[in-house]
Amino acid sequence: MKRAYAYVCLLAFGLVGGTILSVVPAPAQIAITVSNPSATQPDNATKDAQTFLGRITQTEGTFVLVDTENKATFQLDDQEKAKPFDGKTVKVTGKLDPDKNIIHVLDIQVV
Repeated sequence: MKRAYAYVCLLAFGLVGGTILSVVPAPAQIAITVSNPSATQPDNATKDAQTFLGRITQTEGTFVLVDTENKATFQLDDQEKAKPFDGKTVKVTGKLDPDKNIIHVLDIQVV
């Protein structure tokens, strides 16, 4: 009789323990949640980004953004990204390096 009672207790603990384990997330799931920053936090790449409007043209073999409103010309660091927009009026999103007058391009869109 004691042996049967012991089996019933072990079986009950196994069922309850299995239910508890299925509710508690696995440690790997917790690590993933902790290691992924919230989507609402700005990343460093876009934190100080600015928007520039102008026309992309090629000057001496290099693509530049000509801002006629502010009478300024900026070199673009990503020549491959700028190439399809040659001659088009665009909005460039990026970070300006004022010392070198270069925009570190994050995105280019036709206006």
